[in-house]
Amino acid sequence: MSLLLAAALTLSIDSDGMVLVNGKRTFIVGAYSIPKVAEPLRTARQAGFNLVHGAPDEAGKHGLLAWVTTGTEPAKVRQTVAAMKDKPALAFWEIEDEPAFVWKKPRELRTPPEKIVATRRLIQSLDSRHLFYLNHAPANLVSTLQRYNEGTDAVATDVYPVIPRGIRNQYALWPDGQQGDLLNETISQVGTYTAKMRRVAGPSKPVFMVLQGFAWESIQKQIDPKMLAYPSAAQSRFMAYQAIVHGANGVLYWGLHLGPPGNPAWQAVKSTVEELKTIGPELAERAVQSNIAIEYFDTGHSLDRGVEFIVKPSGGGLLLIATNADKNPVDVEFRGLRNCEARFETRTLHQSGAAFRDSFEPFEARVYRCSK
Repeated sequence: MSLLLAAALTLSIDSDGMVLVNGKRTFIVGAYSIPKVAEPLRTARQAGFNLVHGAPDEAGKHGLLAWVTTGTEPAKVRQTVAAMKDKPALAFWEIEDEPAFVWKKPRELRTPPEKIVATRRLIQSLDSRHLFYLNHAPANLVSTLQRYNEGTDAVATDVYPVIPRGIRNQYALWPDGQQGDLLNETISQVGTYTAKMRRVAGPSKPVFMVLQGFAWESIQKQIDPKMLAYPSAAQSRFMAYQAIVHGANGVLYWGLHLGPPGNPAWQAVKSTVEELKTIGPELAERAVQSNIAIEYFDTGHSLDRGVEFIVKPSGGGLLLIATNADKNPVDVEFRGLRNCEARFETRTLHQSGAAFRDSFEPFEARVYRCSK
């Protein structure tokens, strides 16, 4: 998709929350910032990103969509909208980040929903062509966050669960050293928060998950090398695919600008996004209702959450994305699928009729292509 010659970008939302760009269902892969690399926007586009924050002119030159933050001060909003509304690459307005979140004062709302809704109405009076995006912190009740829905088209939350134990107190972390506030402190909380945001958004609004592209320690002015915990390639891959399994219509990354050039977080995210690009058309498809059954075989561990999966059309076949949300390995048989092959891996599955058996390490993601 090239935006260089686009006179007017058309944007809409399908009934399952997938964004349509010029009428084409599009799985969104976005970045709040690009790492310190040569030709960052070109690098982002080549990796598989299709949305970046700010600078719609520069984004459009590289075939990328852009979103722009307006704030809520009316004069500034008017000025920003007037300057940006006719940019061909502009896709979303973002009014404010995490409006319901107040660190250490969780019963307060930084910006009430009425102000977000009023600002949206102001922007729509000036520009009716573009969509709205709103990111929430991984906190607050579903009922509280739903009050903001009238102020946005797309709903998101940012969850960054790779945090070393013993990290110093810092902004956005609770006293237990976690950013999220659910019982699950593992990286599989990404799926739980995706499900939470779907409850917030309802069935037809886009849900985007903002994922971790940095080490929490890299935010500090004086860095303790022992606390630099970047998401690994396996962790990054799992979190993206688990969000997809739970129905996310897109994934975005925050923090890629932090840390030195070539840091492990960027390499991990880049490899994940390159994979998502390969199956981008399938990710944009509607999920298929399947009759797949799963049987587990004992690995000497209890079974807590186990394997979660989603099925998408893939040409004349099916794409099965499966993630092990358990902290223990699992041994599992999938039934109801024929002629399956593992994607992004060089190994052969042991298929028996309409079933195949496979094993997953803790928090591992696998992608399969099967015939119907």
